[in-house]
Amino acid sequence: MAPERESTRERTPSGATAATRPRARLDQPRPPRRRLLPEWDPEAFGRLSERIARFLGTGRFIVWMTFVIILWVLWNIAAPGRLRFDEYPFIFLTLALSLQASYAAPLILLAQNRQDDRDRVNLEQDRKQNERSIADTEYLTREIAALRMGLGEVATRDWIRSELQDLLKEMGERRDGHHEHAVFPAERSARRDVDDR
Repeated sequence: MAPERESTRERTPSGATAATRPRARLDQPRPPRRRLLPEWDPEAFGRLSERIARFLGTGRFIVWMTFVIILWVLWNIAAPGRLRFDEYPFIFLTLALSLQASYAAPLILLAQNRQDDRDRVNLEQDRKQNERSIADTEYLTREIAALRMGLGEVATRDWIRSELQDLLKEMGERRDGHHEHAVFPAERSARRDVDDR
């Protein structure tokens, strides 16, 4: 009776970790983890950086930046003293330009890296397309060579025409009384052998 009691009793996980750990369901995705850092879409950020880098490389940006710098310098030289916000060494202007450059350089590099990735993918696709084209060309070359070899063994129209003309000529000679000429060369040699006997 003792074995029956053990089999009817439910098995419980042993150990402290097995009892406290919740069972994970394999048929459902895990819930997302909470992150301390903000999340962003890398593709959206990359597209934004490409737009900024594209704008930084235009003449319009250079014209606007030149206009702002000239206005800044003129304002801080010609404006009354209490309205000036950046005196002669223009330290604040230098700080703003260096801040703009420190953000522009990584954005331009990010845009170049994305362009390099696109170029690499395009190059790989071009390479595969070239390999397929070369394989197709080699296949067609082999097929054309096989057709040429096959055509070398096929009777052409000119060859058949010349053979028919030879046969007609020989048949005409036969009708004219020249029985010694046979239609086929093998028959000629057989007749000569008979005549020699």
